Amino acid sequence: MKPVIALVGRPNVGKSTLFNRLTKTRDALVADQPGLTRDRKFGEGRVGKLPYIVVDTGGLTGETDGVEELMEEQSWLAVEQADSVLFLVDARNGLTPEDQHLAKRLRKTGKHIILVVNKIDGLDADLVTAEFYHLGLGTPHAITASHGRGVPVLMQAVFDEMPIDDVAEAMEVAAKGIKIAIIGRPNVGKSTLVNRMLGEERVVAYDLPGTTRDSIYLPFERDGQEYTLIDTAGVRRRSRVSEVVEKFSVIKALKAIEDANVVIMLLDASEGITDQDASLLGFVLDAGRALVLAINKWDGLSVDQRDKVRRELDYKLPFLGFAKTHFISALHGSGVGDLYVSVDRAYASACKDFSTPELTRLLEELVMAHQPPLVKGRRIKLRYAHQGGINPPIIVIHGNQTAAVPDAYRRYLINAFLRHLKLEGTPMRLEFKSGKNPFAGRKNKLTPRQVEKRRRLRKFTTHKN
Repeated sequence: MKPVIALVGRPNVGKSTLFNRLTKTRDALVADQPGLTRDRKFGEGRVGKLPYIVVDTGGLTGETDGVEELMEEQSWLAVEQADSVLFLVDARNGLTPEDQHLAKRLRKTGKHIILVVNKIDGLDADLVTAEFYHLGLGTPHAITASHGRGVPVLMQAVFDEMPIDDVAEAMEVAAKGIKIAIIGRPNVGKSTLVNRMLGEERVVAYDLPGTTRDSIYLPFERDGQEYTLIDTAGVRRRSRVSEVVEKFSVIKALKAIEDANVVIMLLDASEGITDQDASLLGFVLDAGRALVLAINKWDGLSVDQRDKVRRELDYKLPFLGFAKTHFISALHGSGVGDLYVSVDRAYASACKDFSTPELTRLLEELVMAHQPPLVKGRRIKLRYAHQGGINPPIIVIHGNQTAAVPDAYRRYLINAFLRHLKLEGTPMRLEFKSGKNPFAGRKNKLTPRQVEKRRRLRKFTTHKN
């Protein structure tokens, strides 16, 4: 396995900034606001040929109430699972009692701790790091995470002090597997479902809308298959999104959909199907992602309420006939295990390859069964088909007058292709292409044959006269 490096420290000391620097991404939200990171966030990086996994954690404050207590548990769990721990302190704030308390607890873990003094830009590095020797964690490493100053030297020190066996294992590159995005409105149970699927408390699950502000990537393995679960922030109506941080969270949730192979859309059975649910599902379709529907909190409904939800599914989401629907309880685990079967099938369908002869024969059968309509007295002709892409499957159909193919006939072809090709859980896209007319734009011009015929006629007439 790749070595795991955990970033810990007080709030707002630059952990997420360093995370983005180490992973060369902008996956972690960064703002001048303490407490922004609320979960363990996983990313991948590389020093030369040595790959690693880096974990961003919520700030350690010592609070013991509400969501802060859960954040603390997540951070210390990350320390337990890490091979190396980067303990970040703020050079501009100097040594604080909170830093001393955290250092004392970190020393007791027996982990490989490296002290990192961040935000040294514009300061004398030797002077500001001197007082941090009192923490008893060895030589401090002075960096500026936002600009990258000192970061390469820091990471080289991390691997120099890491056991040789861990460095050797870091050379092994693991596949990321199937990326699954868990999406839905706030407080529908996304984090609870993620923890249930993982079998452990990996993300903060709290009865408060907006607890998850970022998209959390969580790699794991099940029955020999590798997955990466993406827990996303809840997406609300734009008019209800006021905080700048939450607006960034919504953007990251939508980007997570595009990054995923399969999307699990979580709906709250007790609230029914809302317009916001339909809007979010529309974005999933536009992105072309494979989809699985999960109706959560099913165990708490009466028979009449369940019938009402089923009717709403048929009435409000008729465009999702390709997606498998599961009725689950994320809290108690009922029906959750079945999600993996649908995810695997949806991913396999989305990435399936088809030969051109197979698609062309199927197209001919569909056209014979139901002819395209006439356009200005001429029949639309669809000649052959081939595959144009995967995830989602794209079928390119060639013919003439294809620009005039009506939407109803397009839907007929899509549904028929999905059915005959036995594709489950994935949308399909059709692209139509028409052959070029060599005489287009030449209505008043003669063809070469006509020109030659007229030339011969003039020559014959002249000779005869």
